[in-house]
Amino acid sequence: MPSAASRVSAAQGAPAGTPASTGQDSPAAPGPRGLLPLVLTGQFMATLDVSIVNVAARTIQRDLHASGPALQVIVAGYTVVYAVLLISSARLGGRHGYGRLFLTGTALFTAASLACGLAPGAGWLIGFRLVQGTGAALLVPQVMSLIQHSLTGPSRVRALGVYTAVLAAGAVVGQILGGVLVGADLFGSGWRAVFLVNVPVGGVLLAAGRRLLPAVEGTRARRLDLPGLLLLAAALALLVTPLVLGHETGWPAWTWAMLAASAAAFAAFVRFERRLAARGGDPLIEGRVLRSPGLVPAAAAICLVLVTFSGFLFVCALHFQGALRYGPERAGLLFVPLVVAFGLGGLYWRRLPAWLHPALPVAGLLATALGYGGLALLQRGGGQAGVAVETALAVVGLSSGVAYGPLFGLALGRVGAADAADASGLMNTVIQLGQVLGVSVIGTLFLSRVALPAASAASGRALSVATWVVAAVSVLAALCAHLARRSSEARAVLPPRPAA
Repeated sequence: MPSAASRVSAAQGAPAGTPASTGQDSPAAPGPRGLLPLVLTGQFMATLDVSIVNVAARTIQRDLHASGPALQVIVAGYTVVYAVLLISSARLGGRHGYGRLFLTGTALFTAASLACGLAPGAGWLIGFRLVQGTGAALLVPQVMSLIQHSLTGPSRVRALGVYTAVLAAGAVVGQILGGVLVGADLFGSGWRAVFLVNVPVGGVLLAAGRRLLPAVEGTRARRLDLPGLLLLAAALALLVTPLVLGHETGWPAWTWAMLAASAAAFAAFVRFERRLAARGGDPLIEGRVLRSPGLVPAAAAICLVLVTFSGFLFVCALHFQGALRYGPERAGLLFVPLVVAFGLGGLYWRRLPAWLHPALPVAGLLATALGYGGLALLQRGGGQAGVAVETALAVVGLSSGVAYGPLFGLALGRVGAADAADASGLMNTVIQLGQVLGVSVIGTLFLSRVALPAASAASGRALSVATWVVAAVSVLAALCAHLARRSSEARAVLPPRPAA
């Protein structure tokens, strides 16, 4: 029997099982032709660069004679800057125009990618990677804001489904594409190709964006909460930096000091924002965004999904290349079944019977946990990755894809267009934190049990333990998804508040 949320959604013209939009949405046209492919290509390009450099790291270290710490910053500096600036950039888009910020970020990202591909030394590459992360942070939050403002009803729901597929698949495709490009060594470019591949794509986006992006102007009347931006940026930087670099440096005292300082900075940020709102100011994140039905537990579930995804991919890369001695191309291609299955699940879950839609996040995440459990059993002996492993990867991909789209709908389906910028920055920051937590926590767990290079059996046992933890985190994500569904359904059946 369809849930109350399904009935309310259907009554409002949305597909059954899909959260309805709030009444805050302003009327919008179906959206310019080509808008969705344009903005999602930009999103995919930025997401890709989180992971595409991983498989090229050893080649970069050899060619540029980079030290261990320098290599860490080359790989992780992009993610640190990207995560720290996301919410700030979302608010800037809301103030100065989403299309304008998307094009500015794309131009900066493309120019920095070209500079990275031509970098003569490790120091130059570090600097250009930080600029590249800044460009990504400028363009990414505008994608969701443009979708929220330009599309309504079923068109928006479908767009969010494709958005979520692109968002999660980018990290996995990065591993595959990075391995293929480094292995192909096109025109002797070696590792440089993982950066230069962005240049023609960015050029096309800039040319097409000037014609296709809608004129969605920002709300300049809202003041920029500069003290809040600085407090949040400091808190995120203090959190993300030790998480990214801690496992490689052996968790020295400075990493723990930064984590403690991040907690204090987050507390100061919350206190400041509450006081600002009480004075009638414009806080960085409006309270009504966090009060959107289902948003907080759904965001927690999405964060945990990214913890499992990124952590599992990271330890698999270490095992396959460090213990099984697979080349970057072979190691990357192992994940093709996962990517294809995830894409199919994310794009076609809506074709399932409507009465099943509300149950998909929980059921999909529980099936994902079972898939990870199967992988833990298959890899515990350290054997070669064969058909059974690739089948289990396909199960994980399909079940994750089926769960992820509806879960994103629970988080964002009731956020109005007026709050699109805040919601976009918040969700993208949650996603980046999930990726950082996955690599740091699951990676540390794996590396604490084996020192690479190691025998395949020892590495397999460490991978099995890490994968069992990933399976447990997937179950926790399913619990958060259940809470998000209950919150959304409870809010849907509440009677309207009487007018003041």
